Amino acid sequence: MTDGDTAGVATEDAESEAADTDAGASGRDIVVPMRLYKTVTVFSTLIAVVCVVVGFMLLDAATLNVSVLGNIVTGTLAVVGVAVDEGVLSTLFAAGGLGIIGLGAGVYVVGTRFRAEGMGKSQEDSDKLSNDNG
Repeated sequence: MTDGDTAGVATEDAESEAADTDAGASGRDIVVPMRLYKTVTVFSTLIAVVCVVVGFMLLDAATLNVSVLGNIVTGTLAVVGVAVDEGVLSTLFAAGGLGIIGLGAGVYVVGTRFRAEGMGKSQEDSDKLSNDNG
């Protein structure tokens, strides 16, 4: 490899880094059309809310004392003839509830990475002077 070759590689690396920084200030945002942005926002929020509600229902069922879902599952298992220890069932409900809540949070976080064309972030605008005279 000659010095001319390494200089060419260094120039290409600098150009690709400049292109990466020009693509997006935060680097994590995904710019999409407005219709797709609305769809992603609605469904990611809906999935997150449903996951949180179901997760808390499973956490409630983990108590197995007064939970409707816990009573339904233990009754169904008794009818089928499957004997499961209450401690194991409680642990499964708790782990499932926490996992589903985590899944909902992950879906919501990924959904917040999308933005429509022309949308700016408030952090990008913080360098500019405010027109608020107060």
